[in-house]
Amino acid sequence: MVKVLNIITDMNIGGAGNVLMNFMRNTNRSEFHHTVMLPEGAQLAPILRALDIDVIEVRGIAEKSFHLGSVRVFKQAFARLNPELVHTHASLSARIATRLWSKKCAIVHTRHCVYPQGRFKTVFPMKQALGLINNRLSDLIIAVSPAAGDNLIETGTSPDKILTVFNGVEPMRELPHDEKGAVKASLGIADDRFICAVIARLVPEKGHEYILGAAEILKDLPITFIIAGSGPILDRLRAIADDRGLDNCVFTGFIEDIATIENIMDLQLNASYGTEATSLSLLEGMSLGIPAVVSDFGGNPYIITDGDNGTVVPQHDPAALASAIRRLFDDPETLARMGGSSLQAFNGRFTAQAMTAGVEQVYRDAVKLRAGSAKSGKKR
Repeated sequence: MVKVLNIITDMNIGGAGNVLMNFMRNTNRSEFHHTVMLPEGAQLAPILRALDIDVIEVRGIAEKSFHLGSVRVFKQAFARLNPELVHTHASLSARIATRLWSKKCAIVHTRHCVYPQGRFKTVFPMKQALGLINNRLSDLIIAVSPAAGDNLIETGTSPDKILTVFNGVEPMRELPHDEKGAVKASLGIADDRFICAVIARLVPEKGHEYILGAAEILKDLPITFIIAGSGPILDRLRAIADDRGLDNCVFTGFIEDIATIENIMDLQLNASYGTEATSLSLLEGMSLGIPAVVSDFGGNPYIITDGDNGTVVPQHDPAALASAIRRLFDDPETLARMGGSSLQAFNGRFTAQAMTAGVEQVYRDAVKLRAGSAKSGKKR
């Protein structure tokens, strides 16, 4: 049995935390023994314990990719746990500590996001420096989208290190018709409205302002736009909607059971222009047969195939977003066909089981690579 230590430094449960939860629910426990190290008080800790996963909470590592003091903390933990593989989620300190602790322990790193790269990161000498870090401190790197892999390559990471494993989710439960009606009523939405929803943290790079722009263009149609989630720009977005008289927009704030929103939407929206790799909310909607209109940023076009299970539009373009929404509003047959394609794509590529199998194969490959590297080092 391979002893695997996952390290995640997030206090809140974001995309990486949800991916880790889905993985732990489906992993092969007869082949892998998992321990998860995370910050003291992290929201993920009790959830993982409920899944019977060994959890270690550590003080002083929260929200930090690199901190010199954390390197010492991690090395001490490794000496106690003696892992054969360390899987890091955005913790450079943990990767450094692993390699300082042992040349025999395999390192897997997951790149969960896509970033517009500044030119200085893609040219000498920064490209070489960034590439050196990833190439030396990772046996293999999981990119959750080909876009994330491209991101790494343009900043110097060797393509030979990168394997794409798409995020996967459990299928969302489908609510009966009367419960869907109750959800709509609780939000003040008439039963005959066409519902578009964006489910994302309210931060600028998620592109909510462009969705409000599309809502303004389409405000004379019986379409309701749900903005589900919380975040630092909530008040600003509400002010924009009020200033423009957008009574077709509903802000839900934080939703504990996001399935309620996913069950009532006719069309899912994603207008991101930063960080988006493989959106979990898009996958969840696909599991219910919901098509999407998305921006062409990052991993979106690898999930939504234009004309098949949705429409891809240019980022930063509310008019294009509005046009795509209106076409599907006016064409229920195409909307239904795209919904069927969404469910088919989900079942074929984006289940939690498919993701787990992919990650576990990376583990096997990384352990073999590290064993071969250790033997080669001894010979020299």
